[in-house]
Parts: sequence; structure tokens; C-alpha cells
Amino acid sequence: MPVPNPDAFDFLTTRRSRPAKTLAMPVPSAEELMPLLMAAARTPDHGKLEPWRFIVIEKPAMARLADVAQRRGEALGLPSDQIDKGRGQFDQGHLAVAVIEVQRPSEKIPALEQTYSAGCVCLALLNAALASGWGANWLSGWPSHDRGFMQDALGLADHERIAGFVHIGTETSAPPDRPRPDLHAITTWVRI
Repeated sequence: MPVPNPDAFDFLTTRRSRPAKTLAMPVPSAEELMPLLMAAARTPDHGKLEPWRFIVIEKPAMARLADVAQRRGEALGLPSDQIDKGRGQFDQGHLAVAVIEVQRPSEKIPALEQTYSAGCVCLALLNAALASGWGANWLSGWPSHDRGFMQDALGLADHERIAGFVHIGTETSAPPDRPRPDLHAITTWVRI
């Protein structure tokens, strides 16, 4: 007979990301952040490849990343509203963890499963931060997918890419819940 954990289940069924622009100081210290990273690193990882790593981005580095996003957006010829949005998360951010997917050579574990694992790390970190009382949001956007930004801003190697930026800080306002999926519309039961 399963032993329920009602507090954990309640958290999972009511959790809600906090918009990154509403996150303020204070942010977790290095000592407070390490248990969140440890929780995120307990993500399913077929083959024990650890196909991810963390880059902690503190406030002083945010301005540099915003400038890199501006330069890259201009070099790519993006519309100004996209450039502004791309740099905005860094202009407004106080602390973020870049979850970096690191593709590992493996005959057993396909690259796609490594990508899934890196995405799971983002969600696990987001949930660990929320469960610890911090506000948090997982963002990506065009800078996360631009190889030039990856190299110029974070020095990523060719076999690495950004899975997401998890912004963490103090919640200043609770967002309203948003519409959730209709489970009956998206669930198929296979009984035979």
C-alpha cells in the first residue's frame, strides 16, 4: 500500500511560477542556493551521465549578459521588441541559475534523453526554490537558443547549450492562477 505525502502532493498540485519581473532582493546566498542545486541534481538521469551543469549568474553579471543579448539581437537583425525582451530578463534579474545541457557521448543513452534530463533539472530547481519559500521562474527566450549568445555570454562549448535560466528571488506579488489543461481532453486510457 503506498504511503502518501499529502504536503508534497499539495505543493505539486498548487505550485505556480512567479513572474521573473516581480522577483526582488534578497536572493538566496551561496549557502542557501547549494541545497536547491543539490535537489535539482537528483533529477532522473539515465546512464548516470550528468548531462547538465549549473552557472550561477549574480547581479553584477546580469548587466553584461543584457549587453550581450543587445549586441547579439542587433547582429541577428531582430526587431527591437524582441531584442528588448531578450535583454529584459537580465536587466531585471538579481540572481539566475543557467542550467546548461552538456551532451555526453553514449552508445546507450540517446541525445534526446539527455535533453529531457536537462529540462527536468530546470523544473526540479524551480520547484526546489518555490518549496523553499523563494519566488522563481524558468525562462528561455531567443538568447537561450542563439549559439553566439551562448558562447559570448557564458563561454559554452559546442556540445553545450542553455536549457533555461531559473530566476530566483523574493516574491513581491502572488500571481493569479492561470487556466489549467482539461485532463479529459489530453488523456487517453489504453486498457486492452
